Amino acid sequence: MLTHKTVKEFLDELASSSPAPGGGSVAALCGSLASALCSMVCRLTIGKKKYADVSDELQAVLEKTEFYRNEFTRLIDEDTKVFNLVMEAYNLPKETEEDLAARSAAIEEALKKAVDVPMEVLKYTSEVIELAINVANKGNINSISDASVGALLLQSTGLSALYNILINLKSIQDHAYVSKKQEELNIYTSRIESFSVAMKEIAHKNFT
Repeated sequence: MLTHKTVKEFLDELASSSPAPGGGSVAALCGSLASALCSMVCRLTIGKKKYADVSDELQAVLEKTEFYRNEFTRLIDEDTKVFNLVMEAYNLPKETEEDLAARSAAIEEALKKAVDVPMEVLKYTSEVIELAINVANKGNINSISDASVGALLLQSTGLSALYNILINLKSIQDHAYVSKKQEELNIYTSRIESFSVAMKEIAHKNFT
């Protein structure tokens, strides 16, 4: 499993000629890193006398950011698994009409799975970015840059997941499925964009 490798081992595999792990796994990793940064800032805030009025709130936020950290981490390996399923489907025999029909059906099913994983990443990103903004606003001021990095990483996570969704959607023949997924990604990306504006305001206030 990718998540059991050292950082160096993961990066070496990522830099290799193998197409997986690729951008999808990296998107999930960015989400996990961002969530971890938010958790860290929560822990550096909770119990501090100066932040007593927000300690309970950030304790609740911490529980959520840890949930998202674990989910994003799970999706690092999940993305590579579904990519491999797509490759296996494309490598199915195509000698006869029956072969071609079976291959097409397998490709369609594998591509949908390859959409569902980054869609999950995008959904989680649209949810956890609100927590990141909250942490940046109310967390330990000495760690404001860490919370801000987390929020910025989530913007990258969202865009990266979006690109991985779109590249697979364009090859799917099920138009009803494609339409439904486009509606979902529009909801999630709009939410991420709105919180990205809030992040810029926080940065302007604290870093200029």
